[in-house]
Amino acid sequence: MQTTANNKRIQSVDFLRGFVMLIMALDHVRDFFHETAMTADPTDMNTTTPVLFFTRWITHFCAPTFVFLSGLSAYLAGFKKTKVRQSGFLIKRGLWLILVEMVVITFGLTFNPFYNSIIFQVIWAIGFSMVILGLLIRTSMKVIIAVGAALVLCHNIFDFFPVANDNAGAVLLNSLISGGPNFIPFTSNRGLLVFYTALPWTGLMLLGYAMGFYFTASFSQQQRKKILLKYGLLVVAFFVIVRFINVYGDPAHWSTQKNAVFTLLSFLNTTKYPPSLLYSCMTIGPSLIVLALTENIQGRFSKIVSVYGKVPFFYYLFHFYLIHTLCLIFFFASGYTLSQKVDPQQTLFWFRPANFGYSLPIVYLIWFCVIAVLYFPCRWFARYKQTHTQWWLSYL
Repeated sequence: MQTTANNKRIQSVDFLRGFVMLIMALDHVRDFFHETAMTADPTDMNTTTPVLFFTRWITHFCAPTFVFLSGLSAYLAGFKKTKVRQSGFLIKRGLWLILVEMVVITFGLTFNPFYNSIIFQVIWAIGFSMVILGLLIRTSMKVIIAVGAALVLCHNIFDFFPVANDNAGAVLLNSLISGGPNFIPFTSNRGLLVFYTALPWTGLMLLGYAMGFYFTASFSQQQRKKILLKYGLLVVAFFVIVRFINVYGDPAHWSTQKNAVFTLLSFLNTTKYPPSLLYSCMTIGPSLIVLALTENIQGRFSKIVSVYGKVPFFYYLFHFYLIHTLCLIFFFASGYTLSQKVDPQQTLFWFRPANFGYSLPIVYLIWFCVIAVLYFPCRWFARYKQTHTQWWLSYL
């Protein structure tokens, strides 16, 4: 469980992180098992349904909250370390996470042993952000806050000046700050698929690091609760006002739809790739409110959820392999053969045909089974970390 700088245990961090990890698995189960996951966008107002839209929308809270809490945890873990030692650890751990993304997570996603596409998702973004944070720690908190705020608030300026991928500089710019999913070819059939444009996520980690200051012994629980509630409500209000104005903060403007429900969906349909200012506000604001209200949360449900939050990286690695293995089993059980492992319509994920899948209730059932199975290894590893002190545990 996450602790404050004076070693007081903070239940809200584990609970919130565990909760977003659980709903993250819902999105990945939907990717592998829903009948239209490869053929339709669940946020497309022309084809979606409210239930399908919110199945996707609720998972928007996962990545930004996970990245933000990674920054907060970095502050608490390094509070008593020297700047040099903390910086070195973050840089090494960041590079390690990028390597794991390339080798271990890419294979778990694709099951392609030839690595035709190396995928950069949230672990890459966290690793890159840790390297930047490790460098900035050698400066001052004011610099960290200024850089974090500038990245989150200002990167949507590039919405008005789109950059074509026609040279190396443009590819680098789109991969780091301004572009959506970006494929960088190495050869005719091999390349790097960057889903997570790094620097906007770095901004969230830097602001999360700054938020860690409020979890030190300098603040009582009541003071922290008031501060988190104030910031959370301000961020939510900022989101509503700026989104309503509909000029800046997200490249996808909302519009009036066929009825009030779909107009609301359009209003909430902010951009994740890269994470827009309004996407970040829409997700981080409520997360701050949850942190404020759950610091001393009790009960069986919170204890179960917190188990996943204590070992997020372990859970993240394990859940991809479990979901894709289940998909492989369903693939063969549905009558497909090994020769059909790669669908010409969908070549990224092996054993996942484009027109394969089930209805949404079945997806929810599979998701529940996945998180139930993952509970026991997560509980074991959480206890192992609590009772062991090997150096490599700090990298997991």
